[in-house]
Amino acid sequence: MTKESEELTKDVDSLVRGVSPVLEVPFHDDGALDPDGFVTVVDRVLATGVGSVMFPGFASEFHKLTAGERDLLTGLLLERTRGRTDAAAIVSVPDHATRHAVAQAVSAAERGADAVNVLPPHFLGPSRDAVLTHVRSVLAAVDPLPVVVQYAPAQTGTALDAPTLHTLAAEHPNLRWVKVESAPPGRLIAALAQGERPLPALVGYAGLQLPDALRRGAIGVQPGCSFTELYVELWRRWERGDETGAVALHTRMTPYLSYWMQGVELIVAAEKEISVRRGWFGSPHCRAPGHTLDSEEIATIDRFCAEFAEMVPELLR
Repeated sequence: MTKESEELTKDVDSLVRGVSPVLEVPFHDDGALDPDGFVTVVDRVLATGVGSVMFPGFASEFHKLTAGERDLLTGLLLERTRGRTDAAAIVSVPDHATRHAVAQAVSAAERGADAVNVLPPHFLGPSRDAVLTHVRSVLAAVDPLPVVVQYAPAQTGTALDAPTLHTLAAEHPNLRWVKVESAPPGRLIAALAQGERPLPALVGYAGLQLPDALRRGAIGVQPGCSFTELYVELWRRWERGDETGAVALHTRMTPYLSYWMQGVELIVAAEKEISVRRGWFGSPHCRAPGHTLDSEEIATIDRFCAEFAEMVPELLR
């Protein structure tokens, strides 16, 4: 299938709607990259029925990958999505330098990415004008490829608001979604859904505030990937009008998510431990500096696996 025919048949807007996991990156015990494990992650996550996945994100430990490693893994992902009409790949561009971000975004588009995610620059406190110039540069460079702007103030300190994002979307129609990771996310999601051109939002932050986000207009969630099935089941319940059932499942998940989301490195370590138990790859290693799970945190994962074993295959391997 040619890229041109894919563009005619792949409905990216529909594929991004719902659950769009951020892929984790396996390493061996010595810290070396595990590409075969990454391929397994891609295949197992897509097998859950999600319409899209994103790489690399905070859950991918993107800041611990070399340029060559990131390029290799991006290629492995795109090999598995490029010829499919039922799966979209969102390639993230977290590069701080505008020059590099533009180059990475253009490369992703040329290699067959279905959308680009841009994380606004944040190291050393760039000015608001500099941040907006960066985002505009990426949007313009890949037009008409769809773009997600990721708003993660807790991780980046970047401050964006609905009027600014609506202005960007008016200038650049390929700005199609905002990933909202503010705490709480609901008010921004609701504000984005208003106006002459509503801007759909995906909620991040492990979906910790997912029911509120959905009530306020979110069109999906971008969590980590090691227990994607739980988010898929929650989304299915919500879509068929079973809000009570969706909230009940989220309520069961909340004690675990609220603990793990005390730190990005903590939830990355927890999710990797879960993926190892599922047999996706062999080592839960996180590159240093990272979070080392203690005995009580391991026990919490034991409880999680026991509680959700009936919904997530292999949790009690």
